[in-house]
Amino acid sequence: MAFGYLACNWEEAASHLAPNKHIPATPSTSSLPLTAAPATGSTDVETSASQLPLAPATRSINIETSTPQPPATPATSSADRETSAGANDTTTSLPARLWKRAYNELKQEEVKLVDAYEKILSRQLQNGSNSMVLESQPNIIAQNNSDRRRQMIQLINPGLAKTEREAKVKESCGEVIDVVLSVKNIISAAIQAVPQAAFAWTGICIALEIFINPIKATKANREGIDYVVKRMKWYWSLSNSLLKDPTNNISKPSGMKGQLENHIVSLYKALLSYQIKSVCAYYRNPGLVFLRDMITLDDWKADLRAIQDAEKRFNTDAQTYTTWKGTSHLEQLVSYAMSEKDQKCLEHLHLTDPRDDKVRIEQTKGGLLQDSYRWVLNNADFQQWHDDLQHRLLWIKGDPGKGKTMLLCGIINELDQGNARHCNVAYFFCQATDSRINNATAVLRGLIYLLIEQQPSVLSHVRKEYDRAGENLFKDANTWVALSKIFTNILQDSSLQTTYLIIDALDECVEDRSQLLDLIAQQSSSSSRVKWIVSSRNWPQIEEQLEIATANLKVSLELNVESVAAAVNAFILHKVNQLERLKKYNLTTKKVVQDYLRSNAQDTFLWVALVCQALAGPEFKKWNTEEILRKFPPGLDALYARMKQNISLSHHSDLCKRVLAVAAIVRRPISLQELTTLGEMPNIICDDLESLEEIIRLCDSFLTIRERTIYFVHQSAKNFLLGNASDKAGNQASQETFKWIFPSGKEDVNYTIFLKSLDAMSTTLRRDIYNLRAPGFPTNKVQVPDPDPLVTVRYSCVYWVDHLCDSVSGTNTKRHNPLRNEKVVHIFLETKYLYWLEALSLLQAMPAGVVAIRKLEGLLVSTSLTPH
Repeated sequence: MAFGYLACNWEEAASHLAPNKHIPATPSTSSLPLTAAPATGSTDVETSASQLPLAPATRSINIETSTPQPPATPATSSADRETSAGANDTTTSLPARLWKRAYNELKQEEVKLVDAYEKILSRQLQNGSNSMVLESQPNIIAQNNSDRRRQMIQLINPGLAKTEREAKVKESCGEVIDVVLSVKNIISAAIQAVPQAAFAWTGICIALEIFINPIKATKANREGIDYVVKRMKWYWSLSNSLLKDPTNNISKPSGMKGQLENHIVSLYKALLSYQIKSVCAYYRNPGLVFLRDMITLDDWKADLRAIQDAEKRFNTDAQTYTTWKGTSHLEQLVSYAMSEKDQKCLEHLHLTDPRDDKVRIEQTKGGLLQDSYRWVLNNADFQQWHDDLQHRLLWIKGDPGKGKTMLLCGIINELDQGNARHCNVAYFFCQATDSRINNATAVLRGLIYLLIEQQPSVLSHVRKEYDRAGENLFKDANTWVALSKIFTNILQDSSLQTTYLIIDALDECVEDRSQLLDLIAQQSSSSSRVKWIVSSRNWPQIEEQLEIATANLKVSLELNVESVAAAVNAFILHKVNQLERLKKYNLTTKKVVQDYLRSNAQDTFLWVALVCQALAGPEFKKWNTEEILRKFPPGLDALYARMKQNISLSHHSDLCKRVLAVAAIVRRPISLQELTTLGEMPNIICDDLESLEEIIRLCDSFLTIRERTIYFVHQSAKNFLLGNASDKAGNQASQETFKWIFPSGKEDVNYTIFLKSLDAMSTTLRRDIYNLRAPGFPTNKVQVPDPDPLVTVRYSCVYWVDHLCDSVSGTNTKRHNPLRNEKVVHIFLETKYLYWLEALSLLQAMPAGVVAIRKLEGLLVSTSLTPH
């Protein structure tokens, strides 16, 4: 069988057998131990092989700008000129320039290797043929100005698919050979008495030892290429954030930053070399590949170790660089261009950094899979929005769980990766479960903050109003009016660069959504330099207001069934592959899980994610997977009903019910420490955060934890618990769940949170709680003690009055009348009022205290009560 691989052109083999150079090591200097690359989901390696052929007609969206692009580099350009151009190109993103520089340097160092790769790519560009590439194949890459990085992935993916059957055959053969070699000593001892047999057996063993090399090489390469592609994506994103210059200075970097760029280029070269060698192996004559592997000419494991060694050196250098920088994004802006007043203004504007929200959302959802959003880049409406100056608003709409948020995350990544220095990309993620980011004012603050980060000159529009009103500009009753004016002035500024504005989940903007929609419709029709993408559920009221915008476009997920289904199937494949590795599925079990998910997902990413999360639990074993799988019904609401049933039948149902009730009522995601204050937790676990995390996990996929903060897995999960199912079929189960969690209504839970908040604050708050010993100490310079004495009452300090108001509204007003019967509020204000104000100041939430007092006063008036 193995000798069939040797039927190749031996003259060709002789010309290729010279060993390739090993991957160049990164120079060892001092460099940043970064955290390991996040589990961003699947790599591009899982992309469908149908992406090839790479015909010249294949459309690659240029995200940089809508203006015409310069002509391709002339064919006469030398490698040296290419390298120089790559280093000084100011029209592409930093990661793209570093990648191009690394490719061109590798082309000079590994001439034969890169030439062989470019011939393979040339053949694919010409006719998409998967046949063997001959020496006579012309190299046309010098005349081609395509996206080489994407083309490389488009060669790797089909190459892996092309060799998949061969790899499986080799794997099966390897298992047989391993079995034979494992009993080699036993057989050798048994046939010692027969010289002829012993001689033959020795020859067989030698042959098997030789033939096992190609099998091991194939396995090592397929494992290595998966690692390498993931790391290339990771360092691509890392270089953009690590080396970004907040002043938009495009001059050649010097000093430590210049050295770090050189180090990351060396690392890029190592990663590129591995990928290029892999492509050459995939498209080389199979017999030649087998021969090279027999004599271990391509040592994939050694190449991978060299990459990992280079990574360690780079990480050390990067840590040194970060320590040297020693400032946040905000401080960088200040140190380069901003006055002290500018800094104050930006600090007061800052409510949340949407970039951090994006990272949190992606990680909470298990990482961003490229195959889940790539389809939209080829969608006709998306392309028209991108290319046509007249179409400036794109509305992406779809039902819950259809992947709208991750779709926008992918689009943002594409815009950022193709983002030239003269383009801005600002975005905001609304989340109804978090009061900080569920209102129209927060949306404008987030967008303006990111615009200032990318183009600091627009801060002048904020300063005009800030110098007049001070900090109250962002916190008083007129904030929306003032910010709308500022935002409009920024968008109409003649110096504003080409700008993309993206807002996700408009349906989760629960305060002043109508005003925000009017602003979007108006502004998207007024400036040709600004383009908008918004997403939401299929709500008629949102559609009605967006219809006012001229020449708007829509992408309906329900009308793109085939594309969404293909994306969901790719997501299913990715999740099942993870389960296969975790649970050691055999091929039969893997196929059963995959088929069931495909049959019942109803094109809903969230449903797939929740089922796979459940299957990954320790209680589900490989042998009972098929039986358990049938218990997950199709449809989100039906799945939520099943999850609720599981909780109600467990030994910990009462505890889980309390946690779910608090999570559904609170006005922002709370930490585990805050849960011990607000929820009725057993004393034995209040100081045991690990036990608290276990309780959250018992809530059977309704909740998730990120950095010890509790979030709902999706807004639809919270809606289901509150009796507001996403479809009519789930209404009855949703109402039953609401009654189970809130048997006496939400007022009882609000009342409990209010009482426990007052009790905790009365116990915790005291004078000078941070031991500052200076009454006039600036709050922005306060160093939070470790441990923080306010950690358990942060939420209570800000929101206790809200829960009081909610507890006396509705049917329970007479039953819960704290202002008249228990005097708890009067006692708290009499004994802890100043300490409460101090805590609010330290938490930079004093405006919330002013609002709380006004609400308390309003409650007194509305209920005709007076404290005694």
